Amino acid sequence: MGAQLQQASSDDEMTQVSDINVTPFIDVILVLLIIFMVAAPLSTVDIAVDLPASTATKQPRPDKPVFITLKADRTLAVGETPISRAALAASLASVTSSDHTKRLFVRADKTVPYGDVMTLMNDIRGAGYLKIALVGLESAGAQPASDTPPAGGKK
Repeated sequence: MGAQLQQASSDDEMTQVSDINVTPFIDVILVLLIIFMVAAPLSTVDIAVDLPASTATKQPRPDKPVFITLKADRTLAVGETPISRAALAASLASVTSSDHTKRLFVRADKTVPYGDVMTLMNDIRGAGYLKIALVGLESAGAQPASDTPPAGGKK
């Protein structure tokens, strides 16, 4: 948007222009928009999370579950038998009779870092087992499933 310059009189005095030049205003708004677009995702990084205990209802246990245990010292055990990480696939094949549709239960010590648990789960998936369940402690607030809706909500 440009301003018009007119000569109102014959003397060399110019008239006052009352139009606003909005170009700098638009530039500032676009810069602020870019700053907020870059800063918004960065503000959600490194959030400290203290996850609560699960209040899910207890699921029925299979007849003969296969537990894979990751201990605090990072050693593995399938059932009650300690194994090495290299022997994981062979041990799972012998315990499950090579039935890759069988559900495996992973339990890890709470001091084991999340990355180590994910590495174990990736090793299990690499061995061909896709049904993996995580085992945890039940909290005291676990309630059995019922047909009554929770307070303040719909079922």
